[in-house]
Amino acid sequence: MFETMITGEKALQIWLALFVVTGLLAGIFTGFLKARKIQPRGFKWSVFRNEAMFGTINLVVSTLLIGGSTQWLTANGWISFKSGPVEWWVIALEYAAYFILFDTWFYWLHRGMHKEPFYSWIHKLHHKSTSPNLLTTLSVNPLESLINGGFVPLFTALLTVHAETMLLIGPTNIIMGLYVHSGYELFPRWWNKSWATKWFITATFHDQHHKYFTANFGGYTTVWDRLCGTMRPKFEADFVKIKDRPGTPDRTATAE
Repeated sequence: MFETMITGEKALQIWLALFVVTGLLAGIFTGFLKARKIQPRGFKWSVFRNEAMFGTINLVVSTLLIGGSTQWLTANGWISFKSGPVEWWVIALEYAAYFILFDTWFYWLHRGMHKEPFYSWIHKLHHKSTSPNLLTTLSVNPLESLINGGFVPLFTALLTVHAETMLLIGPTNIIMGLYVHSGYELFPRWWNKSWATKWFITATFHDQHHKYFTANFGGYTTVWDRLCGTMRPKFEADFVKIKDRPGTPDRTATAE
C-alpha cells in the first residue's frame, strides 16, 4: 500500500510539474503574467542565482531527512494508512483536518521564526528574497523545511488516514508553495470581497510578507492573521491595485 501511494504521488508530482511549465510558457507568450506581476521591478538575477544554489542544497538535505524519517516511521509501524472502499465525505473530513491543523501549525511556528534568535538561525535565508519567485519556495534553511515538511509525517503518525487523502495532501503542499511564491496574482479581483473565499491566502498576501516582513504569516488561510491582528491593513487595497493595471483581464472585462 505504501509503495503504491508513493508511486501515485510521484505521478502527480510529474503531472503538476508539466502543468506549471506549460502554464508559465502560455502566460509569458500571451502577456497574461506580465500584467499580473505583483512587484514588476522586484526580480534580481543575483538573488535568483543564490536561490537556485540554496534551493538545491535544501532539496537534497530535506528529502533525506523527511523522506528518511517517514520511511523509518512507516517501517516501525508508527505510520500506516487505511485501505479499502471509503466514502468521499470521509476523505473530505480527513483532508479538512490536515488543512486546518497545518494552517495552525504553520502560522504559529512561522510567526515564532520571526523572533530572534530563531530568525537569524533558521528563517533569514528564506527572506533574502523580498520579491519571491518559484525558486523561493525551495530556498530555505533545511531546518525550516524539516519544521514545515515534518508536519505531514507527524500528522500521519498521530492520525491514521486513507491513502486517497494523501493524494490530496501532497499536491496541496506543492501547489500552494509554488503559487504563493510565484510573484504573480492569479485570483480574480472579487476574491477578497467574497465571504467564501477571502479566508484563503493569495500570492499577493504572501508576497507582502516577503516585502514587509512583519505581517501576513498564514500558510493556507488568513484566519489566524485576522484573529491575531497580523494581517497587513493595506493588503486588500493593494490586491485590487494589481487588478486595476492596464492589460489585466479583470480590468478589460470591467471596462467592457
